[in-house]
Amino acid sequence: MCSWLAGQRFGPVSGLVVHTGAIAAADIALRQGIPLTTPARTCWDLAQWLPTEEAVAVVDRLAGQRLVVISELRAGSRSRVGDRGWRRMMRVAELADAGAESIPVSRLRVRIVLAGVPTPVTRFVVGRDGRFVARLDLAWPHLRVAVEYDGLWHDDPGQFHRDRRRLNRLMGEDWIVLHVTANRFREDFDGFLAELRQALQSRSR
Repeated sequence: MCSWLAGQRFGPVSGLVVHTGAIAAADIALRQGIPLTTPARTCWDLAQWLPTEEAVAVVDRLAGQRLVVISELRAGSRSRVGDRGWRRMMRVAELADAGAESIPVSRLRVRIVLAGVPTPVTRFVVGRDGRFVARLDLAWPHLRVAVEYDGLWHDDPGQFHRDRRRLNRLMGEDWIVLHVTANRFREDFDGFLAELRQALQSRSR
């Protein structure tokens, strides 16, 4: 996201949505002589202009690449209580998780949490006798319930085989693993959510 000096004309550009707002000098950084908003300011703007699910997904990626620190974003939003948009920034920062491995997994995690399900652990590693067994996209370790997002890479037969073999090893660890495809995420999220709640409840008894 880049800044643009007031009074200068920009656009129109097909497919580009332009938002305007005041930018403090501290929110601008130069990169190869080009003025850009700092990563923290970019997160603030994303929180204002994108749906929460989408904003969190991008902030997750920035945090995962160590361009922003989530605790600092939370502190920054608290320091700006009363400023326009501080509540949206706080909400996005509270939902953000640097452990999210991909944009789709971030979207899935946020939608699960916003539905009232307890927050899962991202990239949870299952071990046995000190040895690696599997790494899970989203997990509730104390209940041994996990969710795996099956993306486009699962069209590769070799990757599909490796993933299924990895997850089959969890059978001996007594895990319940639910799978979500992109299609189901879009068209039957409520059905998946009912299955997840049932799995969590069955382990809470």
